[in-house]
Order: sequence, then C-alpha cells, then structure tokens
Amino acid sequence: MFSSVLTGTASGLSVTAVAICVAASLVSGMILSLTYRKCEHATKSFLLTIALMPLIVQLIILMVNGNLGVGVAVAGSFSLVKFRSLPGKASDILIVFASMCLGLATGMGYAVLAVAASAVIAILYAVLSMTPVLNSDASYRSLRITVPEDLDYIEVFDDIFSTYTVKAEEQAVRTINLGTMYQVTYDIRLKDQSKEKELLDAIRVRNGNLPVISSRAATVAAEL
Repeated sequence: MFSSVLTGTASGLSVTAVAICVAASLVSGMILSLTYRKCEHATKSFLLTIALMPLIVQLIILMVNGNLGVGVAVAGSFSLVKFRSLPGKASDILIVFASMCLGLATGMGYAVLAVAASAVIAILYAVLSMTPVLNSDASYRSLRITVPEDLDYIEVFDDIFSTYTVKAEEQAVRTINLGTMYQVTYDIRLKDQSKEKELLDAIRVRNGNLPVISSRAATVAAEL
C-alpha cells in the first residue's frame, strides 16, 4: 500500500508514475494549506506556498534521483531559504517543514503515504489547535517601559511589581531617542489579569507618563 510507484531513475520514469506523484503532491499541499487557513491567520501568498511546495520539492527530488552528490547539494540549498517578510510564527516553520517532507515523500514515489500523512498531520494540527490544554498562560506579559535618563530604573518599579505581579525579570535595556531615554523590557506574570490597567497606571505615574507597552512575550521577542 505504501510502496513507491517509481521504479527507475529520472531517465526512465513513466508518465503515469510521475502524474500520480504530482497529483499526490497537490492533494497533500492543499490539505495542509486548507487546514492552516482554518486554524491560523495566514496570507494568501503563504497558503499558496504551502499548497505548491510539495510539488516543487518533488520535482527537485525526481531530477536528482540516483545522484548522491547532487542530492547533498540540493539539501544544502534548502538552508538558504529564509523568510523575507515579517517575522514568522513557530507554526509557520512547522507547516513549511511538513510541506517539504511531503514533497520528499512524493519525490521518492510514496504517493499514498504522502496523502495519508498529510491527512494525519492536518487532523492532529486541527485537534491540538482547539485543545485548551496547550493554550499559553494569559497571565504572562512582556512589559516595555520608557524611562528618562535621569531616572534610576534598577529598583524604581520593584514595589509596583511586588504588588501586581508574581514575578518580574528584567530582560533587556536599550537607549532610545538619541540616548535621552531608556527602554527597559521585563518578563512578568500578573497576579490578577483584571488589574493590568492599574499596573500600567502606577508605572506611568513613576516614569513621568512616558510610553508603557504590555504585550504577549512572543510578540515582543519577535519585534526585538
């Protein structure tokens, strides 16, 4: 059932076998793309990439089939592929890697295996996406506080953090506005999420009403 439909090298492939692999690549890519569209917010260009990547990888594998040296060179070239747009999410990397793996499977002729694997991956991804057990802890925040250069940021917010947070750890400090201000980043965990506004108001009183940004830790990490 999961045997390869390809019986020869690139010079001896049958049209029927290649057509089966192409169809399997397109079906597998569409399954992943539609699942990701349902579970995540993604652009049309990214969804098209996911849908067509198995076919592209398959064609590359077919062309280097039987040539170990060329195969190693192609594998190395994959490391040069990078996102050239906004910072991607971890799920973007996961779905791209899955799409490439399906292309490798169809490129080796395992058409049925690729389609079956894409269906399993899609089901698992959809189920796990809806499982609340894997949801992130909403009490965690990344806090960016702008302070004037004449304010000692080392301990000035300690009493505020002890009141509103379970923990607060300084992660980064950088100068902004031509060195006239500092921007300090903390990872915090709120005691009570409903009092987040009170925390921000207390900080604004202490830092002279300069900007204070509270966001999810992963979002701020990507921006930095």
